[in-house]
Amino acid sequence: MTAPLLSITALDVRYGAAPALRRLAIEVAANEAVALLGANGAGKSTLMKAIIGLLRPSAGHIIFDGQPLGPLPAHRRARLGIGYCPEGRRTFPGLTVRENLLVACWAGAKMRAQRLDAMYALFPVLAERQATLAWQLSGGQQQMLAIGRSLMDAPRLLLLDEPSLGLSPRLTDEVLGRIPTIIAGGTAILLAEQNAAKALRFCARAVVLQIGRVVTAGRSADLAASDAIRTAFLGEAE
Repeated sequence: MTAPLLSITALDVRYGAAPALRRLAIEVAANEAVALLGANGAGKSTLMKAIIGLLRPSAGHIIFDGQPLGPLPAHRRARLGIGYCPEGRRTFPGLTVRENLLVACWAGAKMRAQRLDAMYALFPVLAERQATLAWQLSGGQQQMLAIGRSLMDAPRLLLLDEPSLGLSPRLTDEVLGRIPTIIAGGTAILLAEQNAAKALRFCARAVVLQIGRVVTAGRSADLAASDAIRTAFLGEAE
């Protein structure tokens, strides 16, 4: 059996004395998209920050591609192949689209050009607006830029935190609809998302958090059909 790309076991994270994640365990395989679902405050962003190294767990293990991450800082984790697209877009407003993308790539000139072309193919609107300053983009375009920037170093795993926040349903579909293409390109995805119905549509598997604990996990199709999950997280059918 192939080992998972990302394996997390018995993870505890605290904010001071308050527990944020408790005995959490999840796995993500290579070339897989996994949705991380839960209400605001469930622990989704906390988990993302623990994986990339912005928060230090108080217990548990995070193993990436067979290597325990332990005390490795965020920049070392990024160089191992973990990409991070945080909530809130956080583009560089005074840089152009092209500059925002290039600043995130450590490769040589030839590879940088190839990856830039790949991001323009993934999000054609970025090619059309490559000379535009980031602050002049729409919210949806800024989100596409943020995702493109996080992919410029060709990570093996992308942590994608709340990409639909503030977007219309149409733009949410446009952004999340790129997930299959990203997976096909060799990057697995862990997607933290409050819009459970959309996340289940584009991810093969899902994990549901409540107050820092995993309460259920399984195939997205099974979770979408579950009355309990629909009542707790999906609301009315779309």
